[in-house]
Amino acid sequence: MTKADIVAKISEKLGLEKGDVQATVESFMDEVKTSLETGDNVYLRGFGSFIIKTRAEKTGRNISKNTTIKIPAHNIPAFKPAKVFVEGVKTNNEAK
Repeated sequence: MTKADIVAKISEKLGLEKGDVQATVESFMDEVKTSLETGDNVYLRGFGSFIIKTRAEKTGRNISKNTTIKIPAHNIPAFKPAKVFVEGVKTNNEAK
């Protein structure tokens, strides 16, 4: 499912203009991104959390030059689904 599909479904369900729904979805995504960039996690009860995970420094290899490189510690965005969300996916998609 793409962003356009989400906009179309919400527009159809609520009877709103696609342009208004598009602006709302984009605004939501911008707010999540801005919150994570400033170091704040986003918690959506019953859905999940957009969190910041810290990756530790590690040693990697450049196989083309056969050298080792240090990959510095860094933060990455992650999504952690709520238990209700996970259980719903498990029960509705068993052994497809």
